[in-house]
This record gives sequence, structure tokens and C-alpha cells, in this order.
Amino acid sequence: MVGVARRMNKLKALLNIRHGPGAALLPSEVSRIHLEFAQRWNDGQYGPRKFWQTCLPRLKYWNPAVPMIVNRTSEATGPATLTIYFRQKQEGVIAAAEATEAEPQPSSSFVGESKAPQPTPTERTVQIDMKGLRSDAILQDFLSKSGAIPVSPSSQEQADMREVEERAERASVDREVMLKYLTARRREAALLAQAKSEVDSLKQSV
Repeated sequence: MVGVARRMNKLKALLNIRHGPGAALLPSEVSRIHLEFAQRWNDGQYGPRKFWQTCLPRLKYWNPAVPMIVNRTSEATGPATLTIYFRQKQEGVIAAAEATEAEPQPSSSFVGESKAPQPTPTERTVQIDMKGLRSDAILQDFLSKSGAIPVSPSSQEQADMREVEERAERASVDREVMLKYLTARRREAALLAQAKSEVDSLKQSV
């Protein structure tokens, strides 16, 4: 039983990263992605933060070779932008484009030190103003402007997802039943303790 539970937990984690908001395949023209938003949730920064937490991990899972740089700042009133970089493989510059791909990318920063880099001569950029937008609106805008194709679960994965959901529902029912049982046992124990205390008091008074 423990082995089944562990397998279900692993399956749930795998399905959660493979499917859901952000699970999409980027076109080969997308060379890198840059996000900038504040660490705090106020002043229109909640949507960008949620996009980073829920959508970006799935996007990275399906596109591991695409650099995704995150720059978080301490300025809640500052910008919240998503910059998409596209390769422009025109005739005569293909070699230069491939050379820039090998260049090291800046690391993500939690202190505002990884600003969006300037596009190379073989790149163009499209920027999305995320500030004040919900994460689902940011995702739809990103899919539209990047040309990313959402990934749909296979029939086997759909069956696995239903099994995980059904097991979760049964586990919830089991927890409720167990809670009622434990509550009844505690109430019974409390009544017995009270009765014993009353009997002891009567004995002492005689």
C-alpha cells in the first residue's frame, strides 16, 4: 500500500509538471526568454509572479534548451515585462546567429541584477507588459506572440490523471471518516474521564 501511494505521488508530480498552464512547445525561432517583475505581490505584480511560479516551470520542462532568465527586483512600482527573443536567420548571418547561441547567458537574479540583455544583430524581440494582468492573460498573450503550441496529454496520461484525481477524492473521504472516528474517540475518552472524576469525587465525599 505504501508503494502504491509513493507511485501515485511520483505520477502526480510528473503529470503536474508535464501538463497544465504553460505546457507548450516553443518554435525553433525563439532563442531565449526574459522575465522581470518585483518580489512583492502588490502594484500589479501578482499576475507576473504567479506566471513565473505556475507557467514557467512547465515551459522550461518542454523547452529545456531555451534559456529563461528571471530578474526579480525590490521595486513593487517598477516594470513587469516578459521579453521574447527571436532568431533572424537571414541569408549571410546564419553562422553569426549560431555563434551567439553558444555565448553564455546571464544568470537569473533575485536582486535586480539581470536586466533584459540587448538583442544581438541576429535577434529581434517582442515585449509583453505583464503589470496588472492575470497569469492566464499573460500566458495567452505569450502563446499568441511566441507562436508556442500547447501540449495536450495523451490518452494514457488522461487515464493516469483521472486515476490520480479519483485516488485524491477517495483519500479526502477517508480523511473525513478518520477525523470523525478520532473526534468520537476523543469525546468518548473525555466523557469517561469526566465520569471517573465524578466517581472519585463522590468516594472522597463519603
